[in-house]
Amino acid sequence: MLDNNDENTEKKAQKVEETPKPTLEEITEDSKPKVDETSNAIGEIEKSMAEDAEKDVSKEDETPTIDYTILSLKDLVTELKKVLSNNPVQKVKSQVEGIKSTFNQKFGTLLAEKKAAFLEAGGNSIDFQFSSPVKSEYNKLLSDYKKQRDAYYKNLEKELSVNLEKRLTVIEQLKDLIVNADTSTMYKSFRELQEFWRTIGPVPKNHYNDTWKTYHHHVERFYDLLHLSNDFRDLDFKHNLEEKLKIIEKAEALAEEADINVAFKKLQDLHKTWKEDIGPVSQEMREEVWHKFSSATKKIHDRRHEYFREMRSKYKDIIEKKLEVIAKINTYDSSNNKSHNDWQKSIKEIESLRQEYFNAGKLPYNKSEEVWQKFKAATKKFNSAKNIFYKHEKSGQQENLQKKIALIEIAESLKDSEDWETTTNTMKKIQSDWKKIGHVPRKFSDDIWKRFKGACNHYFDRFHQQKNSLNKEQQGVVDAKKAFLDEVKEMKKPSKDKVIEVINKWRDLGNLPRNARHLEGKFNKQVDKLLEGLSLGKQEMVMMKFTNVVDGYIANNDVRKLDSEQFFVRKKIDEVVKEIQQLENNLSFFSNAKDDNPLVLNVKSKVEEFKNDLSIWKEKLSYLRKLDY
Repeated sequence: MLDNNDENTEKKAQKVEETPKPTLEEITEDSKPKVDETSNAIGEIEKSMAEDAEKDVSKEDETPTIDYTILSLKDLVTELKKVLSNNPVQKVKSQVEGIKSTFNQKFGTLLAEKKAAFLEAGGNSIDFQFSSPVKSEYNKLLSDYKKQRDAYYKNLEKELSVNLEKRLTVIEQLKDLIVNADTSTMYKSFRELQEFWRTIGPVPKNHYNDTWKTYHHHVERFYDLLHLSNDFRDLDFKHNLEEKLKIIEKAEALAEEADINVAFKKLQDLHKTWKEDIGPVSQEMREEVWHKFSSATKKIHDRRHEYFREMRSKYKDIIEKKLEVIAKINTYDSSNNKSHNDWQKSIKEIESLRQEYFNAGKLPYNKSEEVWQKFKAATKKFNSAKNIFYKHEKSGQQENLQKKIALIEIAESLKDSEDWETTTNTMKKIQSDWKKIGHVPRKFSDDIWKRFKGACNHYFDRFHQQKNSLNKEQQGVVDAKKAFLDEVKEMKKPSKDKVIEVINKWRDLGNLPRNARHLEGKFNKQVDKLLEGLSLGKQEMVMMKFTNVVDGYIANNDVRKLDSEQFFVRKKIDEVVKEIQQLENNLSFFSNAKDDNPLVLNVKSKVEEFKNDLSIWKEKLSYLRKLDY
């Protein structure tokens, strides 16, 4: 009864056309609504169910793409490889398109730069060629993705068509069963057909409702038109009525469900069970039970429409706020930016607007994409102007690099000199000149600074060593400070004022000679211990420790350590700012996550910690800048 008979596809297609469509009079439950509003509610459920017929296997993932523009070409390829490896091929279209768009734009820019350099070097445009391992890997990944995607949808289309043929076959066998009734076997055969129908997988959504209605129509014909055993029929009708009343009870209870989207999804499941798993009830009860189920459905439908009306109003406000921010970015004037500092100020202002955009609220993907593209276009406009400036700035940085290398060569040539007076003046001058030269390319910055500082330190260490023969007065200072240090070690829980008094007394005892400066470090450790015993806030305690050390450098006229301290503080500020920017950028990837998401809360906590640290480092830098040395 359930085997695939020898009819070919063409004949089955013919049967689809020959199968009489059930009339409005023949179908009671699903195609004979009592009022238009109820009909709309049922129609919406049926449309959703038809779409869900393919949902599990074919629906594209609507996960919003992240801002891939922050990634390099190599990172984009790595991200593409990760996306394709960790997800089904039918679930990654939005991510792949986002990566593809960004990669093509960035590679196009790189290609244009390479070609411009080639032509500038005297090359002929027709001879220009450029190959990249990153581009080759990207092309292969994209090609493999397209092949897999095409194969998937080809197989899916075939699978859906096969399932449709199976359903049409069941309908034909059901019709034959009705026409050629055999009272001894027909009920068993009918049950087998029902069971087989339930095992058939999804069909194309444009056939889902029609095939079901046709099938259901002939199921009712089987019950109503044949002289079936009353016992069997009545037992079935009774069982089906009980099951449908349970479904009606569940549907009515959904009116109290707090989350209307959850309620609607559960209602869809109830309709699917009503259609797929439960047969008809007796003729006299059909209209009554369907009316109850339809009424319960309409209540959920009305609640859902009211919910979406409210959400549309909310989304409209959010979109307006976001568009206002986009307008501000679009009209932002950076034409007067002439220096690095000017651009840094603008970058902060644009970053503030970016935060304002994200703080305006969250939108569903289908409503956010258009606004997001406008936002990206606006920021791209600003970034393009910024990039043009820094592209020109790079040529100036190359000149600065050559100037600093020239100073390094002077310092290295003089580091072993014993013409103390002349060389000392020269070394101080080139240190001053170094500070006046602007930025160099970042990749050279640390290396040339280490070379320059190494040469200067080498000379001044030798210079101070030859000056450090102790006289009686210096020895007196050393002895006095050693004795005072012993007193400080014995102190127990002094007040804040007492600690300040200790620091001032230490300074008043005089400056230590270079070869006894290790006592300064020991004293600072004791001061740190005293401060830690006080009830001070973190920032106040850190600043008191810091100013104590720096004031020691000032007292000893140790310019080298002061410069090193300022360089270190600036470097820490840059590091903390980058950490904050990275974490805040990561937060933008969770735009759809709830505010109480543990991962979001953890990132926000880290951002707050880094901001507190940044405040302390900035206060340290401010203190150093006020010093006259």
